[in-house]
Amino acid sequence: MTVYNSLGKVVDIHTHVYLPSLMDILRNRLVILPDEEQDESLTKGRPIGSEYWSTPRKLQFMDLHNIQTSVISTANPWLDFLKAEEQIEAATKLNKDLSDICLESDKRIYGFGILPLYSIKASIEEVNRIKGLFGLRGIIMGTHGAGKGLDDPNLIPLFAEIERLDLVIFLHPHYGIGNDKFGPHDFGHTLPLALGFTFETTIAVSRLILTGIFDKLPNLKFLLAHSGGTLPFLAGRLDSCVIHDPQMAGKLLEKPSFYLKKLYFDSVCYGESSLKCLLNFTSVDNVMWGTDNPFFPPLDVQNDVYEKPWLSVVENYDCMMYLDVADREKILWKNANRILNLEL
Repeated sequence: MTVYNSLGKVVDIHTHVYLPSLMDILRNRLVILPDEEQDESLTKGRPIGSEYWSTPRKLQFMDLHNIQTSVISTANPWLDFLKAEEQIEAATKLNKDLSDICLESDKRIYGFGILPLYSIKASIEEVNRIKGLFGLRGIIMGTHGAGKGLDDPNLIPLFAEIERLDLVIFLHPHYGIGNDKFGPHDFGHTLPLALGFTFETTIAVSRLILTGIFDKLPNLKFLLAHSGGTLPFLAGRLDSCVIHDPQMAGKLLEKPSFYLKKLYFDSVCYGESSLKCLLNFTSVDNVMWGTDNPFFPPLDVQNDVYEKPWLSVVENYDCMMYLDVADREKILWKNANRILNLEL
């Protein structure tokens, strides 16, 4: 175990898994970032090891980092590479498999289900099924929604049903924003992941708020990945632009920041100053801890055994050490227990 034993209970709400039934569809290579489709060295994407799909590997990772409970979800590309009818079949299978893992884990693992978003009717049916499946506490959704963005009016009936069922939408980016602006130099995936993902979340959620969706559905719950991108820092500017724009002024009942502060955020920001910005913006009661496992592993991992703590996880522990114990406990497990009803 790590030196973090003294932190007590820990819940990881941002942790991914590509279940075997999804891997059967993806075969032996996975395209996560758009440029991987054109990367000849990767052929059809990146190689996939057991850390992406193995429940024992997930539990091993959890034990190494003193994580008692994880809320797992699949990750990009979700099901958007499939046709509508294929999405329906895949979502039904994946959610059942995810529930089975939860059932077998003795409350160490919960999950966010997945929806066949290319069919809103089928998604409404599936979200009702998710509500009844053991261990599932919400859904994961990409920032592109059903392909047209979160502000797509076709999503409103689905959002209304999710609100009625009191489920959480874990919102996660995929494609990045402005990746063609990152220049000709080979910086690897640094800029798309650090900037493209966070800007994607920032723009997607801002578009959603400007539709007035939270005036119509005030109890709709979103959990934003990566601490909400740049939203905590830019919320004041968004407010000012709405107030001074003749097309937007008066269209919302409140300022955009009012709705943003009611959303939930993970703490996957890797730095104390970033976490301070988030907590200065929203309540400590709205923030939950996460790791983004299995991504950002140590570069020197050469085998299937995790032997030392990951820097990416240590950073997300360390950045909240300035907080008092009560606030740390809220972020580490109490908020997740309350918001997601984890029965801890």
